[in-house]
Amino acid sequence: MMSQLRCPKCESMEATKSGVVGGRQRYKCRNCGYHYSVAKAGKETNPYYVIKALQLYVEGVSYREIERLLGVSHVSVMNWVKKYGVKAPRQTDYHPTYKILNQKELAEFFQHPENLKGSGMMITELGDKYMLIKWERFRQG
Repeated sequence: MMSQLRCPKCESMEATKSGVVGGRQRYKCRNCGYHYSVAKAGKETNPYYVIKALQLYVEGVSYREIERLLGVSHVSVMNWVKKYGVKAPRQTDYHPTYKILNQKELAEFFQHPENLKGSGMMITELGDKYMLIKWERFRQG
């Protein structure tokens, strides 16, 4: 039996089926005798969501909140943070708050100068809406 798979060792295209291991088809290369399995096709997340999740994490949004906003598991977000070595700065003086706005609401927000004072802010696209993140200083009581 011929397969359209390349041997990972010698790159030959000639392989025969050689059983099943862990639910995956195993092959034997006719050229060099090497046994190999085809990589399991996993469910891969669109890179857009990975980047958005990491951006939100850096901005101080919690894992669970990112899960609610993007619809991806908080465990996936933790794994991406670990995988890409992302470090979020931890500050005690400021805390992020956010709003999800459509284009019209965002335009209206900028019509009021008082919305632009007293905090830093960032706007990022979130699907067909926009997320406005503001950092406000904790008030000392």
